[in-house]
Amino acid sequence: MKIAVCMKQVPRTTEGNMDKKTGVLIRAGLEAVVNVYDLAALEAALQIREQSGGEIHVYTMGPAKAEEAIRTAFAMGADEGFLITDSAFAGADVLATSYTLMQAIQKEGGYDLILCGKQTTDGDTAQVSGALAKWMDLVHLNWVTEIRTDGSSDLKVTYLMEGRDIEARTKLPCLLSVEKDSFMPRMPSLKLKISGRKKEIHHLALADFADQDTSHYGLNGSATRVKRIFPPARTKRQELQIMEKEQAVGYIMDIIDGWDWRGQS
Repeated sequence: MKIAVCMKQVPRTTEGNMDKKTGVLIRAGLEAVVNVYDLAALEAALQIREQSGGEIHVYTMGPAKAEEAIRTAFAMGADEGFLITDSAFAGADVLATSYTLMQAIQKEGGYDLILCGKQTTDGDTAQVSGALAKWMDLVHLNWVTEIRTDGSSDLKVTYLMEGRDIEARTKLPCLLSVEKDSFMPRMPSLKLKISGRKKEIHHLALADFADQDTSHYGLNGSATRVKRIFPPARTKRQELQIMEKEQAVGYIMDIIDGWDWRGQS
């Protein structure tokens, strides 16, 4: 089975500054890590390969330093890595990001299965996998907790739907986004980490794509713009009260009664 896994490098911190003109997060100077949800997608791919054999190709969209995400994937067992990098891709929203991933994946082609993490820790939209499946006209299942294969053209999948476990059978090719807690990433292998440092990472730019219209990528191809991003205000006042439940109810009600709901306390 030939499997593509979409991974992203994200800032370790959830706090950062925005470019006032473009509304894009300024990532310079922020420590970067592999999105934890995407590590679960890679683990799912590794487990499938253990069941039925095959190859795992990792796709990462980002600047040159995002190569480290692919090196991490190599250390866990990925076979090939593709870095999608070009200034034309900067500032992409869900629409432009998924379209860029589609162009890159279709260039290599021939995948039986595409795996994504449920969401990213920097955007949290949880929409890229669905948009990518739409662009590629693939069957798409979200919130997948288990994947079983016997090497045939079918997959047996368990996924969450409104608090229930749903079992389904789907034909390949298809696209799945997986639940983080169901596929705990394995520790990177020291041997693979050493060998992975020497492996070639394939670079893909706009010039490599079938569609080279710059209006379809980056900020130009984005249907949405981030107006402002900021961390939630932190409460400076912290109190610890120990009391019986009846007393606690009265204490809370006194606070509520004294609150100015127009924004001032």
